[in-house]
Amino acid sequence: MQKKLITLLLGLTVISSPLVQAFDRITGKDFASRSEVIASEAMAATSHPLATQIALDVMKQGGNAIDAAIAANAALGLMEPTGNGIGGDLYAMIWDAKSGKLYGLNASGRSPLGLSYDTLKAELEKLGRTDLPPHGMLPISVPGTIDGWFEMHKKFGKLPMPQLLQPTIDYAEKGFPVTELIAYYWDRSVPILSPQPGDFKGTFTINGKAPAKGQIFKNPGLAYTLRTVAKEGRDAFYRGEITRKIDKFMTENGGYLRFADFANHRSDWVEPVGVDYKGYTLWELPPNGQGIAALQMLQILKNFDLAALGYNTPESIHLMVEAKKLAFEDRAKFYADMDFYKTPISKLISEEYGRERAKLIGQRAAQRVDAGNPHLYEGDTIYMTTADKDGNMVSLIQSNYRGMGSGVVVPGLGFVFQDRGQLFSMDKNHANVYEPGKRAFNTIIPAFVTKDNKPLISYGVMGGAMQPQGHVQILVNMVDFGMNLQEAGDAARWQHLGSTEPTDGQDAYLKNGGYIEVERGIPFETVRELQKRGHDVRYGLGGYGGYQAIMKDPINGVWIGASESRKDGQAAGY
Repeated sequence: MQKKLITLLLGLTVISSPLVQAFDRITGKDFASRSEVIASEAMAATSHPLATQIALDVMKQGGNAIDAAIAANAALGLMEPTGNGIGGDLYAMIWDAKSGKLYGLNASGRSPLGLSYDTLKAELEKLGRTDLPPHGMLPISVPGTIDGWFEMHKKFGKLPMPQLLQPTIDYAEKGFPVTELIAYYWDRSVPILSPQPGDFKGTFTINGKAPAKGQIFKNPGLAYTLRTVAKEGRDAFYRGEITRKIDKFMTENGGYLRFADFANHRSDWVEPVGVDYKGYTLWELPPNGQGIAALQMLQILKNFDLAALGYNTPESIHLMVEAKKLAFEDRAKFYADMDFYKTPISKLISEEYGRERAKLIGQRAAQRVDAGNPHLYEGDTIYMTTADKDGNMVSLIQSNYRGMGSGVVVPGLGFVFQDRGQLFSMDKNHANVYEPGKRAFNTIIPAFVTKDNKPLISYGVMGGAMQPQGHVQILVNMVDFGMNLQEAGDAARWQHLGSTEPTDGQDAYLKNGGYIEVERGIPFETVRELQKRGHDVRYGLGGYGGYQAIMKDPINGVWIGASESRKDGQAAGY
């Protein structure tokens, strides 16, 4: 039943195979947690049910998908501080129904202007390190989220910003019940981050402990910050009293962010880049993010018939893992802030380059993998999405980087600063080398799919290096294996680990093949055959990302929503 439905909705030609396991739940398939959510007017899918409800309320009050996304993201920063907050970065893709165009926003922050490479190196030497640490002052960059909200609102918003932030202010003052998975990660973060400068413990614990599942948590400091921003605008955060408080705290506690870093901050509207995959165009944002790794993988994989090979077979997983290895070596070498380094995007995502890289895939797992030469070929995090009655869609991702970020909290402000600067390289010859005023390589990426130049799917799979791999698995599950929107996210996932990182030296390369982690839904027979091919395969618990998605049904004109069964989230509409 589901195979016929997805064929009708997407115009797919589903290849019959006993290995394709995208069956209806009634027949006993083991990976769909629930049916898709279907609604006629609007849809929201976030990693927290209360945030989803806020998004729907905003649209019922006359707001559009952009307003709803801002309001829901504000709520997630309060309710899921283990993954995001106003101390972090934001990226978004927005389908504007009026112009019929997809817009991209890079709202990531930059490194401190007053922290030179030599000073940073000396600070690291004091710590006995050659790389940036995950916590404390050194990995902090300018928070870009609030400016991102105001950029989105200025260009597309309808309702006044105070109205959009008020639900979160109310929840911050009155309290909200903490959900199960968030409580688990919160508890893990508290002992690690409490020793950092500032007031992490006073802000994010109750009597010194993380809030438990169901416990009411309040954050009056965040209520103050958001109320000030709602009243005075984005400059309250980047040029006002809040900025002065941050400057004073950083100066007194060995930090490097200053008033000038905030005053000089800007978000950038960028052109999304896309590649065709069997009639569907996947769109990603250009670097400093890692989105084009998904496009590189697709350009390699389109040279193989995955549908004929079957879902989660050793043959199909082998090809996808090898494509990931090839794309990620390029990711480690060529993805960086394009104000400082001109990443050869058009060449990296070209069909010709994809064909040449595909020729490197053999029957056995590659142990050594180098970056290619694209110049030869011309040619924890939250994810959420919203859609409204007029056809606008928002694909938005936002993060502190490592869970709750750096652990640094300015007393009274209610948020943790991100630690995204940890992703700089200290190799002076590397494209992603640390420099003042530079954006670090960033892992968070929203995704968007169009068909025949019309909007189809807004989706994301949060979670570090899993994200490009997840984007590809979701699209392949739908296009090649005939799954619906919810099935594609619930299906058992794999992830390859051990590739060269953008923090490594310029001469680094994948030396030992890395390893694959798989969820237990992948058959043991597949694992055994992958091992025979030379893959190091392990079963892993968690770490496979967090998926949310909205699809426009092109036949019936309704919205279809899906939410991650591995998170606390909810897709809902009206």
